[in-house]
Amino acid sequence: MSSDNNNPSKLLQTFKSIIFALIIALFIRYIFIQPFKIPSESMYPTLLVGDRIFVSKFSYGYSKHSFPFSLPLINERVLFSEPERGDIIVFKTPENLRIDYIKRLVGLPGDKIQMIDGILHINDIPVKRKKIRSEAKLINNGQILNVLVYEETLPNNISYETFDMGNTRADNTSEIFIPEDSYFFMGDNRDNSKDSRFVGSVPKNNLVGKAQIIFFATEGGSTILEFWRWPFDIQIDSCLLYTSPSPRDS
Repeated sequence: MSSDNNNPSKLLQTFKSIIFALIIALFIRYIFIQPFKIPSESMYPTLLVGDRIFVSKFSYGYSKHSFPFSLPLINERVLFSEPERGDIIVFKTPENLRIDYIKRLVGLPGDKIQMIDGILHINDIPVKRKKIRSEAKLINNGQILNVLVYEETLPNNISYETFDMGNTRADNTSEIFIPEDSYFFMGDNRDNSKDSRFVGSVPKNNLVGKAQIIFFATEGGSTILEFWRWPFDIQIDSCLLYTSPSPRDS
């Protein structure tokens, strides 16, 4: 009899535990770390379509865009920490606050940015880059294209690979001056990326978070649900996104 009387109490405790766990999970997801899926080819070869990444929401402090649906819980960014050149960042553009973009930060407030013949110039100085291979292939609009792969090194010695598909309208721009409290972003797939060359500089309040870890990445096209294909497709060597500065950095 006493066992029967305890059943409702046990069910209530279980229900409370589940609700508490959900609240904690949602708190972590929206305040600390949020998963994102890469939707396009704009960050090839660093990030592939379908890659799942963890983005830290606390790296640059918080604004209303740190919360679901950009709820206006705060007017200005709080606990702000300055992003570093070379960071891969999720942000929202001023023209469309409903879409999350993920690109690489190349320009800081006060910088002058210009693309000349496919080479990024920062404050009139061309960014160092060297050709490392040409055998990479990119599937674009159903076609397989041979592309050039360059290693690009920013002024703070952050290095990464970029794709170059030849002469395109994105290879040459006018001089772009970055306003105060704004940033300039570009995709690593330079000729196939809708970035600051087209949507303009991004205000600091529009930053969502810093991409930190690839927790699921495939080359063979398997989805996160097709677990039987993971052993053949998962890229075990693609765990960390960012490259730490070399010992030469100050």
